[in-house]
Amino acid sequence: MEGQIRLETKRLIRRYLGGLGCTAMPSSVIRFFRYAPDTRELKVTFVSGRLYVYEDVPSEVATAFREARSKGAFFNHEIRDRYVYRDITHEYAG
Repeated sequence: MEGQIRLETKRLIRRYLGGLGCTAMPSSVIRFFRYAPDTRELKVTFVSGRLYVYEDVPSEVATAFREARSKGAFFNHEIRDRYVYRDITHEYAG
């Protein structure tokens, strides 16, 4: 059962990322993120498997996030509670 859950998680991640523009990093909180400059959306996947999209994020913030030494600390101080977000986990669970 556990192996099946891992396989399904990998499928969801592939579907979510579409293979483009993903930034993975060593973090105890954030698995990876993807920024879409045309829509100014920042999609973040947490190590818990939850997926969120943050709206109207400036490209400068996304760039700073990518370059930050501590992704979790940057996220908590500069993104969390500063931008409108949606939990989109259920959209990729089908």
